Amino acid sequence: IAAYRARGVRVGVLAVDPSSPFTGGAVLGDRVRMQTHSLDAGVYIRSMASRGHLGGLSTAAPQALRVFDAAGFDVVLVETVGVGQSEVEIASAADTTLVLLAPGMGDGIQVAKAGILEIGDIFVINKADRDGVQHLQREIRNMIALAGGHEPTQWRPPVVRTIASEATGIDDVVEQIDAHRAAQQASGDWGRRRLRRSITEIESLALAQIRQRFRVGDEQRLADLARAVRDGELDPFSAADRLLDGL
Repeated sequence: IAAYRARGVRVGVLAVDPSSPFTGGAVLGDRVRMQTHSLDAGVYIRSMASRGHLGGLSTAAPQALRVFDAAGFDVVLVETVGVGQSEVEIASAADTTLVLLAPGMGDGIQVAKAGILEIGDIFVINKADRDGVQHLQREIRNMIALAGGHEPTQWRPPVVRTIASEATGIDDVVEQIDAHRAAQQASGDWGRRRLRRSITEIESLALAQIRQRFRVGDEQRLADLARAVRDGELDPFSAADRLLDGL
């Protein structure tokens, strides 16, 4: 945030916290770590609970990002609940995806997971003053090389070292984000990525509306079809076709 504010850039921050599987509540404590920016008129921080949504974001996150854009923020930073092989929804919502790792925490194995390797546009090794940083950096670069598929003109994910507590390497991260944007715009991938994002969002909203129609107007038909499937009178595929025919 500080690196962008030094440039006079207005920054929006969307921080997604995991929700309790029992109460549905969330601490929403991300903003506590950003108190130095809480009174900055050029920074707006919005915390959001995942509410059980899988993928690392919240169901409302795409719409929240559109509000940030409409409000005129130059840069929007999105912090996910954390990622594994399946919590990679951020890749379809962001123009540039950063994967943050730390040495000595088994993150080399984490990088080896296909989902993480494939979504990373930039890999950032934080706490680079710890032992094992060179080993982790070497592992990441080896994984990127093994993944292959990089044409000479295609973006190759860089590995950047940072020490966040000392603000070391932050400018390098921002420079790589700028470089990634320039490369994507030059190749045309920028527009194609945003098009895919719009398609995904439309599909998600359409599916949500279909589910809502099932709950409101077709509960009885769905229950009748379910009983027919349970009793072996109908297969699930035919039942699904009949349910959709009634929409």
